[in-house]
Amino acid sequence: MPTNDTSRVLALRQTTTRREVEEAREVLRQQSAVLSKLATRVDGRFSRAVEALYSTEGHVVLSGMGKSGLIGRKIASTLASTGTPAIFVNAGEAHHGDMGMITSRDTAVLISRSGETAEVVQLLPHLRRLGVRIVAIVGELGSSLARQADVALDASVDGEVCPCNLAPTSSALAALALGDALAVALMRRRGLTSRDFARVHPGGRLGRRLATRVKDVMRSNHLPIVPPTASVGDSLIAITQGRLGLVLVMEDGELQGIVTDGDLRRGMQRHPADLLSMSISEIMTKDPVTTREDTMLADAFAQMQELKIKALVAVDVCGEVMGIVEVFDDK
Repeated sequence: MPTNDTSRVLALRQTTTRREVEEAREVLRQQSAVLSKLATRVDGRFSRAVEALYSTEGHVVLSGMGKSGLIGRKIASTLASTGTPAIFVNAGEAHHGDMGMITSRDTAVLISRSGETAEVVQLLPHLRRLGVRIVAIVGELGSSLARQADVALDASVDGEVCPCNLAPTSSALAALALGDALAVALMRRRGLTSRDFARVHPGGRLGRRLATRVKDVMRSNHLPIVPPTASVGDSLIAITQGRLGLVLVMEDGELQGIVTDGDLRRGMQRHPADLLSMSISEIMTKDPVTTREDTMLADAFAQMQELKIKALVAVDVCGEVMGIVEVFDDK
């Protein structure tokens, strides 16, 4: 039996856990409200910023100090990985040689909550001499940075979620969200495809998915196959042995249909008494969805997501079944 002291400690821990969970939920609710309010302020200035970045012949140069600098690094990385050449230049280091990284072909995106960060504002005359266009992400539209930028995006917030209203939390989130919105808008403007994405993501799970074709990961041996005359009972055995949650219904080498676990459940609801003795052709899905074996895996996954299915039948150029690809085949 726990002692009174132990009981008090356990009760205190439970109380602390409940409080911390609720506090975390409240922080997330407040951050969600920040983004919702931010969305209402997006206007034509955003389109002008997108146009400036899209028409840039060189690089989009992100710059800032402190937390704004860290946000700038992330935005630069996101832009670069989604088809917009971008780099980050620390505003402080720019005054000690890193200005040489910026050319007249570039566009600068300067980030500052106050719009008065000395190192950032002091970049303006140097950027102007180079003829660099300037997009500002600021929390104060009346600030020096906002007034001197070609386009100023409003990232203002009512306050931080920090209990002392000091640590850049909501303001950092707002700047980051605007950066993501710019990246997505530029992706759409450029018509970025999965193949384009694969070019800049050659490594890791994402790279493998985007650079891989269906035939590289599909299961092609020992496929669960039954003829149209097979009973549901026999087909159930084939589904179990195949470990794919489905069976292909084929005749003379041609695909007639497919039966999945979902088809079996629906068949059980409609024919609870005699399902197992019925012909598999009576419950199969005719003309099942297929994909070419040379399809990019990312495109096949997108197709499965859209259709809300977990597997696709892979066929060759002649329509002959070559294998089955599952939604989790990228592991």
